[in-house]
Amino acid sequence: MKYDIIVVGGGHAGVEASLVASRMGKKTLLITILAEQIGATSCNPAIGGLAKGHLVKEIDALGGEMGIATDKNAIQFRLLNGSKGPAVRGSRAQIDMDSYRVNMKNLCLESDGLDIVQETVNDLVIKNGECRGVITNLGNRYLAKKIIITTGTFLNGLTHIGEFQERGGRVGEPSSDKLSTSLKNLGLDLGRLKTGTCPRIDAKSIDFTALDIQGGDEVPKPFSFRSGKNFKLNQLPCYITYTNEDTHTLIAQNFHQAPLFTGQIEGVGPRYCPSIEDKINRFAGKSRHHLFVEPQTLKATEYYINGLSTSLPPDIQLKMVRSIKGFEEAKIVRYGYAIEYDYINPTELKHSLECKKITNLYLAGQINGTTGYEEAAALGLMASINSCLAIDEKEPFILGRDEAYIGVMIDDLVTKGTKEPYRMFTSRAEYRLILREDNADLRLSSYGYRFGLIDEDRHLEIVQREFAIKKAMKYLEENFVTPSKETLKMLKDNHLTKITDKTTLKKIVAQKDFTQAKLDIFLPSFKDLDEATKEQIIIESKYASYIQKQKVQIRKMRELMDVKIPEDFEFEKVSGLSNEIIEKLNLFNPPTLFSASQISGVTPAAMDILHIYINIYKKKGFKNS
Repeated sequence: MKYDIIVVGGGHAGVEASLVASRMGKKTLLITILAEQIGATSCNPAIGGLAKGHLVKEIDALGGEMGIATDKNAIQFRLLNGSKGPAVRGSRAQIDMDSYRVNMKNLCLESDGLDIVQETVNDLVIKNGECRGVITNLGNRYLAKKIIITTGTFLNGLTHIGEFQERGGRVGEPSSDKLSTSLKNLGLDLGRLKTGTCPRIDAKSIDFTALDIQGGDEVPKPFSFRSGKNFKLNQLPCYITYTNEDTHTLIAQNFHQAPLFTGQIEGVGPRYCPSIEDKINRFAGKSRHHLFVEPQTLKATEYYINGLSTSLPPDIQLKMVRSIKGFEEAKIVRYGYAIEYDYINPTELKHSLECKKITNLYLAGQINGTTGYEEAAALGLMASINSCLAIDEKEPFILGRDEAYIGVMIDDLVTKGTKEPYRMFTSRAEYRLILREDNADLRLSSYGYRFGLIDEDRHLEIVQREFAIKKAMKYLEENFVTPSKETLKMLKDNHLTKITDKTTLKKIVAQKDFTQAKLDIFLPSFKDLDEATKEQIIIESKYASYIQKQKVQIRKMRELMDVKIPEDFEFEKVSGLSNEIIEKLNLFNPPTLFSASQISGVTPAAMDILHIYINIYKKKGFKNS
């Protein structure tokens, strides 16, 4: 059986990859171990968060599905860091895990051009260094022009609860072991990572009166720019409680039973989302840790304890949970566990997410060393777009670090690699003031439209908003107010700083306490603009000088990006480079001078030397002698 694209794995990366490929007109096959679990949220019942919310917005702007699915199945919305600047705010939504999974599964089943089979891929069909297809556990041989592997935690997965170990990609689901061996035999650099999850608690056994309530935003904003103006949500509360000294003592006394410390677990876990036993060990002086109690579904019959990931034995888990305020009579429905799995060092990949060693083979999601639904979905979307473009003999779609958090993530992975689960943070983005959540559609939707993933109406809406913003900003820059009695009174009445000289309207709008409501008062002609446009006008005004500085930095970066490093360039013959830097340059094989600058340990002095030698090479055909 022949296809254009085969996607291996039905998690968040696999769902986005499958839907994008079919929507771009490619005959697509999704192979998954368990069809019922397509789109399953294996761990926490939430989408988004700090920096992760940016990824979801960017996925949506490019025409992906995660944002829309989140809005359809959300049970609470909260804007994190809402009191801080727009660059570091992050949208987060609690979701109904069951309905989210069913929604994604049905969407895949209903998609034209997308077939689904429940099988396990055991081997790849390789010929002359090209991946031509896959062979499954049932002996079926499926051929395709491009293969996208999105195996998540299923690649040689091993779960741990105390001394108990079981092969599986999730508890109760089989792992994919033979495929791991196949990838290793192809010469790919495999590593071992670890993640985990927390106990799930029967809602009837929780004393909610002892917990602090945490509601959602009064006016929730949807994730998807396509969800429409009539978005409404009946929100459920979450709750907060804390560990205590009894909890910590119990855990510390049982370190000898924790797979993390006994040597049973070999994989490296996520630094920024550690298990509770790891937190107690690393922060021994801390008297308590936050725990967020989150409903898993709209029915709220089962709760997830965010912050209590563990692989301790079942009896210790129960004692630990019952030591926490509000959980004294708690009943565990599902025990927490750790899971180890194989991943491919992402330096094996091009920026297109195609393997360097094996043509036509693309990797996306946790197999690339990432952690989180959002990172996986973004990688699945990008791998699929590039697979489709390659079939059509078009240039790959590479987002720059100045264009998207997705671009930052992929560049980090393929140029620096990772030895621990990679998580997106706003601090990873050098140009985060430009790469905000609120302008993701303005930044990226033109690409989605080009690929046929965004429709004409949505594209026209964005073009019109861009025009309105530019027109408004020009008006604010070219028009002034003077410190007349009328102006000063208006400023005072609206709690704004008074002016002493002729001032542009842009500087008035840029004041700290200026809001959309005040925009309507000061500029009645802007009253008919939609809320999203007004938001952009105020942000652009307030951060104008900082945005301009970042644009200057971006121009300099693009100058470096324009300097291509020839494919046959021999770094060993560049005089002045240390052996360590030469080794790293050969390992990562950066395509541009900017990519080289992002490699850890490559100094500015080394960059200057490299730049000189590249210019000599290009002008004279210099062979680095």
